[in-house]
Amino acid sequence: MSTISEFNTVSVLDKPQHDTFIQVSFQRPFIASPRLPHGIKQLDISSDANIRIKSTINDITETSAVCHIDSWHDSTLYSCAVNSLNLAPANLEFQNGEHTRDLLANPRDPASTRINFERPFITPPKVVVFFRLIDLDKGRDWRLRTSATGIDEKGFTLNIETWSDTILYAAGVGWIAYPEDRTHIFSISVNTGEIGLRDEPQTQHSKDISFGDVEFWKNPSVFVALNMFDLGCGHDFRLEAFVDQVTQQGLTWHLDSRSDTVLYSAGASIIAVN
Repeated sequence: MSTISEFNTVSVLDKPQHDTFIQVSFQRPFIASPRLPHGIKQLDISSDANIRIKSTINDITETSAVCHIDSWHDSTLYSCAVNSLNLAPANLEFQNGEHTRDLLANPRDPASTRINFERPFITPPKVVVFFRLIDLDKGRDWRLRTSATGIDEKGFTLNIETWSDTILYAAGVGWIAYPEDRTHIFSISVNTGEIGLRDEPQTQHSKDISFGDVEFWKNPSVFVALNMFDLGCGHDFRLEAFVDQVTQQGLTWHLDSRSDTVLYSAGASIIAVN
């Protein structure tokens, strides 16, 4: 059983605070505590301080878990939303994990690291990556991306990198891998570059996509999380990835900013499952 859970601080936050948490109940009980890979899909945080946000999930039982969304020091968080893919303990076709690049603790932390699977796949799997922690300096544009390269049966290279004059202090990434021949799982990485140009910032981006040869017996549940962004630092960081118009054949993805946020480009990871 694989389902999607979402936690949005708007449901419990009446004013900015550093630690926001809620107990999330699963749609159906699991036979044992599930695995909950999770990532940030929406963020609204002040530009007056560094961009500091982290999602964690603990106190996991068969029926619920506690999701925390934290900021720290002088950062002001207005809202944040997190998606989790809820994996039954017996669901061994998925593997998942987390990795953090912490330049405050280790200034030489490499931008790329080799991730080894707990169990080798028969053929190179599909690997999906997404952010769960972000710590960027307020004084430079916010540019960050993660990707998976060099994928083989035993593992892959996880990349967490920035560019130009952006100052990165830390970034945390979650990853999910599954066999590439599964006809009941769809995943894709999407980017505003498919429909817009960086020198023409826009607030809204959307595109219809097809699931292709993947077959769903009902409208799938969809996991969405950010895997890349390039925003101007002069205004609040407001970015959201979401999907709608979900059918058995496809969906429409959106990568939107609002108000005076300057969005040059953004990307998201999507997984659709029944």
